[in-house]
Amino acid sequence: MTLEARDLAIGFGERRVGSSLAFTLAPGEVACLLGPNGSGKTTLLRTLLGVLPPLEGSVTLDARPLAAWTPRERAKRLAYVPQATASDFDFSVIEIVEMGRTPMRGFFNPVGVRDRTAALACLERLGIAHLAERPVNRVSGGERQLAYIARALATDATHLLMDEPTANLDFANQALILDEIARLGSSGTCVLFTTHHPDHALRVAHRALLLRGGSLLAAGPAAATINSENLSALYGRDVEVAEVSSLSGRVGRVCIVRESPGFD
Repeated sequence: MTLEARDLAIGFGERRVGSSLAFTLAPGEVACLLGPNGSGKTTLLRTLLGVLPPLEGSVTLDARPLAAWTPRERAKRLAYVPQATASDFDFSVIEIVEMGRTPMRGFFNPVGVRDRTAALACLERLGIAHLAERPVNRVSGGERQLAYIARALATDATHLLMDEPTANLDFANQALILDEIARLGSSGTCVLFTTHHPDHALRVAHRALLLRGGSLLAAGPAAATINSENLSALYGRDVEVAEVSSLSGRVGRVCIVRESPGFD
């Protein structure tokens, strides 16, 4: 099941944020959306989810216009992880995750044993099962982000769209989430995630989409697309992509912002 954007223009009402966007997201593919603040990343995610209508062009899921799918059908196939914010209601962590099961059981049906078991399994997968009964507004921002990711995992959706999933997480939990994204791709789930860290894309993404000013500056295999020239143009800073070797001999690539003139 493929999610595809064709000649897509995005925005709010008459305000156009981006245009001429075209790409496909295939099963098992991990794609990373990179771009500076205000480039249109979140607006693009919301359009791909069907929350915002395209201003022009189309979004199709399995070659069928997204608007032709009912909200419940879309919810079974497209899951969203927003940037972590406080909830207006003091739900427990397990209740937040159980909300991801709503498309399977129906909105008015109570949470069943299967839903509770699936939700707990997702919490355990992310190492926060001990927080299950804790109010979501009384855990750290990073723990809340993990809860929202667990909620998305509980949907068993074919496509997972994640808006800065590693935001507010410490180094160890960032690695946990990146490893989970890689595992999801290996299991056949398509993942599109945004980040301000090109290194994260180099670590787990098959493909990179570089968005600046609402247009795709570059798109293609992550290893080839995330290079010094493209990142420098994307962020308006002199960026170097360099190879590094670990003590064990493993070779990786890191992104470095070169020092400004006169910096000591």
